[in-house]
Amino acid sequence: MLTVGYQRQRALILALLASLLLWNLPFGGLVLYPFKLLATWLHEMSHGVVMLLTGAGFEHLEIFKDTSGIAQAERGVGAAGRAAIHSAGYMGTSLIGAALLVVGQTRPFARSVVAVLGALLGLSALFWIKNDFGQHTAYVGMAACLAVALVPSERLAVLVVNFVATQACINALLDIRVLFRTDMVINGQIVGASDAHNMANATFGNHWMWAGVWLAWSVIFFFVALRFIYWRHLEYEARAVRQVARAQAVPVHEPDLS
Repeated sequence: MLTVGYQRQRALILALLASLLLWNLPFGGLVLYPFKLLATWLHEMSHGVVMLLTGAGFEHLEIFKDTSGIAQAERGVGAAGRAAIHSAGYMGTSLIGAALLVVGQTRPFARSVVAVLGALLGLSALFWIKNDFGQHTAYVGMAACLAVALVPSERLAVLVVNFVATQACINALLDIRVLFRTDMVINGQIVGASDAHNMANATFGNHWMWAGVWLAWSVIFFFVALRFIYWRHLEYEARAVRQVARAQAVPVHEPDLS
């Protein structure tokens, strides 16, 4: 029998299985390519949001065909602001992915999440993305999200949210591998130091340490999101059992002794 908890988590299970399968198939990279670009967009937009919050200003961002990207601030800030900006990309992507995993289990919110994601893609293309490939990618993503949001089936929206969330979490983990390199490559060119190098320069330690910190952060949030979903599954199961017990309960009538 399909329990209530399983029905609510079926989209997550399918998304995880599909991700695992596609990562190991010859053509899987092609299917996952749009989601890798979306993860890059999440990464760069996370930088951009923190740039705005720290007063650095968000001048523009670019996304390239090799799935690399860059976000540019308008002005410099202090060491604390620089540290927040440099750490925002990897920490923000994993945090958003974990949040989407949790929200994606609830049907009433799934279509709204997809619609908001599409709107944000469109706004970013309009105001911040400056290169042609990045703009086209964002507009295509916007159209795809809005199309999913308009489809009457809520199951499709739930599946899409779960798959996007799963890919965001996975890419947040996999992308950290580039931080262990000596140089940072964007759009096929060496552009200087990575976020981890810049973080070390703004604070303390070295790029290995900060890459490890962000890797641990991503693993922890992915794990916490899955555990929260599991605990909520147990709550749904317990609630379903109580409802069945109440429905099957036979009322007991006291005898009339008068």
